[in-house]
Amino acid sequence: MKTIRVKSIFTLLPVLTVLNASGQPPTAAKKSPAKHFNPSVVSETYPFNAQTGGFTPIFNRPNLGKWARNGIDQNPIKSSIPDIYKGHPFVDSTHRAGPQVIPGKLECAFYDMGGEGVAYHDFETENRGSDGLNLATSHQRPHATPYEWAFRKKEAVDVSYTKDFADFNHLNNYYTPKVNQLYVGWTEDNEWLNYTVNVKVAGKYKIDALYANHDSNISFDINQKPATACKLPLNTGNFHHWNKGEIGTIFFSEPGLHLLTFHYNKGNNFAYFEFTLVDKKTQDPK
Repeated sequence: MKTIRVKSIFTLLPVLTVLNASGQPPTAAKKSPAKHFNPSVVSETYPFNAQTGGFTPIFNRPNLGKWARNGIDQNPIKSSIPDIYKGHPFVDSTHRAGPQVIPGKLECAFYDMGGEGVAYHDFETENRGSDGLNLATSHQRPHATPYEWAFRKKEAVDVSYTKDFADFNHLNNYYTPKVNQLYVGWTEDNEWLNYTVNVKVAGKYKIDALYANHDSNISFDINQKPATACKLPLNTGNFHHWNKGEIGTIFFSEPGLHLLTFHYNKGNNFAYFEFTLVDKKTQDPK
């Protein structure tokens, strides 16, 4: 059997496409397609499985549609995500990495895919940024592209981006965000967002937030159980006056995939959270 070349590509979901070394389907027939390639297979795609952290093979065969097989995972990651969760990591043609990684930066606008009641809860059906404010040509700034103007416009979570005339034309930022930074705004009480995260190291993490406006209370759940309550450090006084500061800590008891739920209230813009490992332990030091 020929050596297999594995190439990682991403479309709407992370997938792996597998061909043989020549870039063509294998030529030798195999009796057990669950373990070997079928000669009629043009390629194999492996959509990301949020429950296993791996990739479930799907054979694409001419005129035969798709045939899936179980029992094979590429680069499996241990998952603690509840089985009932039906969301999956955000990916598109620009952002292809799949689950956001901890330690690291969690972009608020990259909440999971899955819709209302699964990946998020928002009290309105309109995206008041991408499908509202940013429809005006005056908000389609020359330093951005239609990608930023219309980011996730048909989803109910209200998303926009930092603009020259709103976020950078004053001296009132405690911390200056990057140009075209995506953020979640128009927040209301008791809304929430879900994120599939890949925790590389178990332990206690410091959380820093890039946010604007109120010094609100927020909280996080891990795998649908309360994990930590946090406090934004100061009121910046305006939705376009930004601050970055430490807001609390959170503990992950084991590495692997986790479901992180961000609960928030009315009166803020949220750009991202940074998770920094401060205590590498498997038992919560409190």
